[in-house]
Amino acid sequence: GGNSLGPLHGVPMTVKENIDLAGTPTTQAVAALADAVAPIDAPIVARMRLAGAIPIGRTNLPDLGLRVTTESSLHGDTRNPWNRTRTAGGSSGGEAAALATGMSPVGLGNDIGGSLRNPAHCCGITSIKPTSGVVPSATVIPPTELMLAAEIMFSDGPMARHVADVRAALLAIAGADDRDVRSIPVTLTDRLAEGGRLRVAVLPDPPGGDTHGEISGAIVRAADALSDLGADVTYATPPSYEQAVELWTRLLVEEIHWQRPLAGMIMGEAGLQFLDYALELYPQTDTATYLPLHAARNGIGQAWHEFLTEYHVLLSPTWAQPAFELGHDVSSLDAAAGVLQQIRPVVPMNLLGIPAAVVPVGMADGLPVGAQVVGRRFADLTCLAVAEMIEQALGVLTPIDPRS
Repeated sequence: GGNSLGPLHGVPMTVKENIDLAGTPTTQAVAALADAVAPIDAPIVARMRLAGAIPIGRTNLPDLGLRVTTESSLHGDTRNPWNRTRTAGGSSGGEAAALATGMSPVGLGNDIGGSLRNPAHCCGITSIKPTSGVVPSATVIPPTELMLAAEIMFSDGPMARHVADVRAALLAIAGADDRDVRSIPVTLTDRLAEGGRLRVAVLPDPPGGDTHGEISGAIVRAADALSDLGADVTYATPPSYEQAVELWTRLLVEEIHWQRPLAGMIMGEAGLQFLDYALELYPQTDTATYLPLHAARNGIGQAWHEFLTEYHVLLSPTWAQPAFELGHDVSSLDAAAGVLQQIRPVVPMNLLGIPAAVVPVGMADGLPVGAQVVGRRFADLTCLAVAEMIEQALGVLTPIDPRS
């Protein structure tokens, strides 16, 4: 009789190629790092192994993870399993495609601008961007120091086909680690355990642009399902929504201006083209313009915290449109601007460091639609509890065989 190794005993897992997996290269999807073999596991990989999981492979990302589509100068394009001409999302798109097609049941990715959630929407799976600091991040290769905005906005996290698997992985990887000074020794709790009625704020059409009718319709269907389960559902918009989107964009792009010379040395042409469009849309500023952006972030964070205390969760689209065609984001300046507008529902959560889960809720134009379930800081398990209610009501979309 063998001994159990933990809650994930014998479960295969895949790991995005910007997270260290000992003995394999952490390529960041660029040729310059193709042979950069990690000497040790990242903390989250070590914790998954400790829980019994077995790494079986690495998954693709765009060059340096700086795109919302997974097109790599090192490994090539990751196609959407639902439609091979469309993006799998990014930057954790290889992970989402592997999960959606049944190659792996659970995986690890990360998110600074929706990168765990964009691919979940595009491929029809589930994921969570945890509260900033809940999951420790550390990589040996390449040894980069995160700038301020990136440090605030970045989180590693789990992806899977089922919410229960996302939860199991999150619980395995959460908690402080000495290799990440930002990580927090927190015990995650589900606010719904306090009793009382679930209160949901619903935002089917996020401000700042158009939302595809089938996407807003799918969000309404998910809200109706929660209502049928006894939830108190209110249509409401969080405070300063468009300002939060704008702040995320300006703070992050400001840092990309600084990193552009290094990026230019190692990124492929298409990846650089998207960066350059973003830099053109948001020119470099001076400190007199930049510093007040950080000050504004705090006020918005407090206002959202109060909003997400009044409601347990916010239910919104993940993207305002279905998965776009491969290469679309670099086809023109207007296309790049349109993609930034399309992804707007995911970015306030990075700005504010709050948790957001994605769960499939239907289809639009024959492509999956992910609903985003957002909570206040440390309400990660509440987000997953509500996502699971939606999953049980509406069903799962994967695994699927890739469609030609």
